[in-house]
Amino acid sequence: MDRLLSMEVFVAVVELGSLSAAAAQLDMSPAMAAKHVKGLKNRLGLRLMNRTTRRQSLTEAGQAYFARCKTILADIRDAEQGAEALRSTPRGHLRITSSVSFGSFALAPAIAEYLSIYPDVSVELSLSDMVEDVVASRFDVALRIGEPADSGLVARRIGLYQMIICAAPAYLARYGTPSVPGDLSRHQCLDFSHWSRRTGWRLGTDEGGEMGYPTGRFVSNNGQALRQAALAGFGIVLQPELLLADDVRAGRLVPILQPYWPVARPITLLYAKDRQAPPKLTTFVDFVVTRFGR
Repeated sequence: MDRLLSMEVFVAVVELGSLSAAAAQLDMSPAMAAKHVKGLKNRLGLRLMNRTTRRQSLTEAGQAYFARCKTILADIRDAEQGAEALRSTPRGHLRITSSVSFGSFALAPAIAEYLSIYPDVSVELSLSDMVEDVVASRFDVALRIGEPADSGLVARRIGLYQMIICAAPAYLARYGTPSVPGDLSRHQCLDFSHWSRRTGWRLGTDEGGEMGYPTGRFVSNNGQALRQAALAGFGIVLQPELLLADDVRAGRLVPILQPYWPVARPITLLYAKDRQAPPKLTTFVDFVVTRFGR
């Protein structure tokens, strides 16, 4: 027998004063209502009510149990109302993960705009260039650069991620401008430590191949650090266009080797399949797709 329903019957009997009234309210027969109350008594091993032909009253144990049942049923109603609200209005907490450069330069401003539209939503943004398991790490949304592995997640492409090669004018004036990837072996190349040493810089060619294995004395796991070294005139940098675009426009960095830039990779938004996804997730997904799609 449903224990919560039995508690609900018991509370109704106490508040309405009779089994028949409680049964009518809960749309069941008086016999079934009596069965629920008796089931509680047998489970607890306590008498909950004293009955006479004219009235009924609670025992001491019944009074304590009645109070607890009221609290429990009220908590359940509050939980159900809260769940219903989550289905109808964007609210709650979103955990999002993204690569460092895209997350800090492009996604963070978008999240700020989203939060201004939906004041009942909060966001935790985790930035890492190491690919984490979205489900195991309990993220609601992940932004990935490149083709995602088949993970059973919903994948929506929201744009392209272009890497560019640049150097400061002072560096090029001192060491010359490389014209083909092979020239990079004679230059200081600011390397990203997450890239495999066996692949180095994956540079495209007109034929669509990959080539180039530059080496350098400055290696970092942070694109901003590499950007600063390039601005200081120490070497040549390969980093996302969104990270270097302002410096290029201002002339602080000069694009080089354009025919050999890596092929642009997709930016993909990933989230778990859910037929009843909460509004906080659906609105964020729609917002990001629209924001970056334009």
